[in-house]
Amino acid sequence: MADVRNYGAVGDGVADDTDAIQHAVADGDGLVVLPRGDYRISRTIVIDLAACRRTGIDGSAGGARLTMTGPGPAIFLRGTHQGNADPRQFSPESWERERMPVVRDVEIAGTHPEADGIRIEGVMQPTISGVLLRGLRHGIHVTRRARNLLVSHCHIYRNTGVGLFLDGANLHQVIVTGSHISYCRLGGIRIAGGEIRNVQITGNDIEYNNNKSIGVPDADGEPTAEIYVDCREGTIREGTIASNTIQATPSPGGANIRFLGGARGLAGGMWTIAGNLIGNQEVNVHLQGCLGFAISGNYAYSATHRSILVERSRSITLGANVIGHNPDYGDKELSTGVRFVDCQDCVVEGLSIQDALAGRHTFDGVDPSAKEALVELVRCRRMTLAACHLLEGTPVGLLVDDCHDTLVTGCTILDDRDPPLMETAIAWRAPAGRPPAGCGVHGCRLQDLAVPDAVSQADNIVGPPSR
Repeated sequence: MADVRNYGAVGDGVADDTDAIQHAVADGDGLVVLPRGDYRISRTIVIDLAACRRTGIDGSAGGARLTMTGPGPAIFLRGTHQGNADPRQFSPESWERERMPVVRDVEIAGTHPEADGIRIEGVMQPTISGVLLRGLRHGIHVTRRARNLLVSHCHIYRNTGVGLFLDGANLHQVIVTGSHISYCRLGGIRIAGGEIRNVQITGNDIEYNNNKSIGVPDADGEPTAEIYVDCREGTIREGTIASNTIQATPSPGGANIRFLGGARGLAGGMWTIAGNLIGNQEVNVHLQGCLGFAISGNYAYSATHRSILVERSRSITLGANVIGHNPDYGDKELSTGVRFVDCQDCVVEGLSIQDALAGRHTFDGVDPSAKEALVELVRCRRMTLAACHLLEGTPVGLLVDDCHDTLVTGCTILDDRDPPLMETAIAWRAPAGRPPAGCGVHGCRLQDLAVPDAVSQADNIVGPPSR
């Protein structure tokens, strides 16, 4: 054990302890311990694993604080691994000298506008556990190649950049679990470019990651998200977002979960979004240019623009989700909505969605809703909408506009308000084709079905609202 005070560190928050801590890393026995205290550093502590061998940083159960007063990361975990996670691609030196560097149980703070927390590059099995990262630019910044990253039980809080930033990285096997990631201006978890595979984001609280919550001057216009995946360059596939609370305050262009894919939708896909509570942003879930998503078992609420927005995407299944309102807000409701535009081969099945009882936003300071219908399918092909409950749509329940090979079956579309506000249950502006079939339609103020004569109807039940 290398106690940094034995190498000259003071830990009083005044003295510059950079050289002492770097000395402990270079000459210690692998476990660098920071006893309780405030350690001010002005340069990056570089853990060059090829040189110093297997190394970990221990902050004495959270008793130690590292404060970075200069630019760059407080801690840089640097390795030389160039292969993937296949054991056959490891050199003996990698296993002997570099595997699984650990940073645990320490607070890392910043006083410089370009101070970061932990940077990771060329490392196999980096493990970050029990770390508080605050007042920095980026909390954890991963660049170039790495493998098998674990981030668990961390607090990543109030940073001007990104909480966890995978920045053009070549990184497979990422697990983020049991952590609080909040009040980071450019996103809680942000993945931008690179080659990313096998990402699990599970059991976290990820919230308020936008500038509205931080207050950086003149920075409101940069769109962000709690989880922001930008694969317009590179490929980002094979991931799970499960069992998280993902919430925010509405911000310009903001989303709770956002995926931006390539022009043909081939770069971002093979993801599941399941079992999350998602709320309070302009859009709850935004997919653009994506291929292959399964979205099910979530509760989404309080979107100021759309609950689910899917654009130019293929093979998206929106399953048994509930989209509604937070009853704790009383009459302060936000209008909900689902929109698919320029998509194909998508299925919406078992969805329950309810619009605002007033038919519009009633929350102070929110712009009026611009949607035409509670669920909108626009310029889509081979779409299926089945066994869904579309409740209290205003002014229309379901809009099918310029779509081909679209099947609507077994849905309940009703307005049970008194008086009803839904003008039409189904507005069908599509060419002749398959009819809406087996749907129950109740409570329309003007017209139950606005369907062209060329589109036949089959076994739909229309009538007054059931109370």
